[in-house]
Amino acid sequence: MKSFIYLFIFFVLASTSSFSQSFYKQPIHRTNTSGTSSGYVNPNTNYNSGYQKSNGTVVQPHYKTQQNQTNLDNYSTQGNVNPYTLENGTKAKDYSIDASNYGSGKTIQTGERGGQYYINNNGNKVYVPKR
Repeated sequence: MKSFIYLFIFFVLASTSSFSQSFYKQPIHRTNTSGTSSGYVNPNTNYNSGYQKSNGTVVQPHYKTQQNQTNLDNYSTQGNVNPYTLENGTKAKDYSIDASNYGSGKTIQTGERGGQYYINNNGNKVYVPKR
């Protein structure tokens, strides 16, 4: 009888471990902190390994969506949730009212590929949503 109990316990532990491993490999639907579903996020992602900028700032490894012509499907855009960090996006959506106020008081410049940006107080480019 003892061997049956040990065998049963072993089977339960083994099957639980297998289940949890397969379960956590599945994509998980995320919601933002308000409990509502996130907007559409670009499924094409790139892994960026960490690096150190010339000014000494360390950038941690991270995932980001592949570039396209809009920020509506980026992890960092309002209404979207980064599935890796569960952080809510904070940047204004392209063509939104908030985009018109982005970089207020700064000179907005246009890059060679059409992106708009301003130079912040640290001398860095800050890209703005399309207006």
